[in-house]
Amino acid sequence: MIGYLKGTLIEKKPSSVLMDVNGVGYLVTIPVSTFYDLPEEGTPLSLYIHTHVREDILALYGFRTTREKVLFEKLIGVSGIGPKMAIAFLSGMSVDELIPAIQRQDILKLTTIPGVGRKTAERVALELREQISALLSEAAQAAQAKPMQEDLISALVNLGYHRSQAERAVKKVLEDAKPDSSFETLLKNSLQTISG
Repeated sequence: MIGYLKGTLIEKKPSSVLMDVNGVGYLVTIPVSTFYDLPEEGTPLSLYIHTHVREDILALYGFRTTREKVLFEKLIGVSGIGPKMAIAFLSGMSVDELIPAIQRQDILKLTTIPGVGRKTAERVALELREQISALLSEAAQAAQAKPMQEDLISALVNLGYHRSQAERAVKKVLEDAKPDSSFETLLKNSLQTISG
C-alpha cells in the first residue's frame, strides 16, 4: 500500500495531480482544499496517500495534511460513503469547519456541501460524532496557532519576502516547533528556512 509520495508536481487540476516520483507518474485524486495548498508545477511536492483497492480499480487519494487523510478515512468508513463522496465533503468544507459541524451534528451546514443530501449528512454526523473528538482538539489547537502564524507571515512580508514564500516557511517552522516556542524563536527559524 502507498501511504506517502514525495516527488515533483508535473500537472495540477482542482480534482487531481500528476506527480513524478523517481521517473514514475502517479495520478492522484485530491480534494479542493489540497489543490489550494499546492506549489507551482515543476516544484517538489509531498502528499499523504490513501490507496483504495477494489477488484476493478486501484486509486490513489492525496492530502497535504494527515488530518485531511484521517478524516477522509473516517468518512469512507461510514456506510454508504465512498471515496468520491468523502472527497466531496473535504472539497466542500475545510477540515477546521467540517469537524465541528459533525461534532455539533449541524445537518444544515453539512447539506450546503454540493452532492450531500440530508440522509447522508445525518448518517455522517451520527456515525462520526464520537470518533472525531481527537481531531476536534487538534482543530482547536490549530485555531490558537492561527494568530501567531499570521503575525510571523506579516513580519516576513514586512522584511521584503513574498507572501507565498513567507507562508511556506512559517508553515514548515510551525510543524516542527515546540508548543511553547516564542515569537522571536519562530521568526528566526522562519528566516533560516527561507535562506536555506
